[in-house]
Amino acid sequence: QVQLVESGGGLVQAGGSLRLSCAASGIIFSATAMGWYRQAPGKQRELVATVTSGGSTNYADSVKGRFTISRDNAKNTVYLQMNSLRPEDTAVYYCRADARWLNIYWGQGTQVTVSS
Repeated sequence: QVQLVESGGGLVQAGGSLRLSCAASGIIFSATAMGWYRQAPGKQRELVATVTSGGSTNYADSVKGRFTISRDNAKNTVYLQMNSLRPEDTAVYYCRADARWLNIYWGQGTQVTVSS
């Protein structure tokens, strides 16, 4: 059974930082592309950042230079370091795993709220 468990969300003032974690189980983590997505109220879910099994990263333009995605294959965990947070970053953040056979798995989400 695949599980993705996010943690690290919370309330922070604009300009602050948070680090999200996503612990994965039930997949061959080292061979799996991982990503962070977010969904704000009334909006569609959008890509924030992805990291391939080989470590290549991709970011949404809105977070480039502020957010960093990383992975620790020994801990089966992917991270999202978020700096210089803005009120528009407020959303539920979801971890996603793109596993073998085109299977996609999602975590339950963690709320990030940035106050102005």
